[in-house]
Amino acid sequence: MNKITFEDFESIMSYDIGKKQDSCIEIEFCVDGYLDYQSSWLGKMLDIDTKKPIYWFGLVADGSEAYEFSSFEQFANAAVFHGRSITEIWDLISLLSIDACEVLERLSFYK
Repeated sequence: MNKITFEDFESIMSYDIGKKQDSCIEIEFCVDGYLDYQSSWLGKMLDIDTKKPIYWFGLVADGSEAYEFSSFEQFANAAVFHGRSITEIWDLISLLSIDACEVLERLSFYK
């Protein structure tokens, strides 16, 4: 498990994914001390209709905690972790993979 700075996370999420529908960013992560968030996902993709970025969380396997946002600010400040935002709990976030690759290896792609 890897820890990165919030600034590095912002850099990843600000990456221009282009105009291709199949282009996206997918990050698998866990939240230290939260048993229900041990294999969660977040990312950025294009909305099929508007071709604008969507920022999303898929926090639990059954899909009951899936959220989409139209801006990074809404996404980063949404209180989806038991009333807290990812910004508030960033120190508890451990990345498991970025785009199905090793975290540190893939991080260099986004810098």
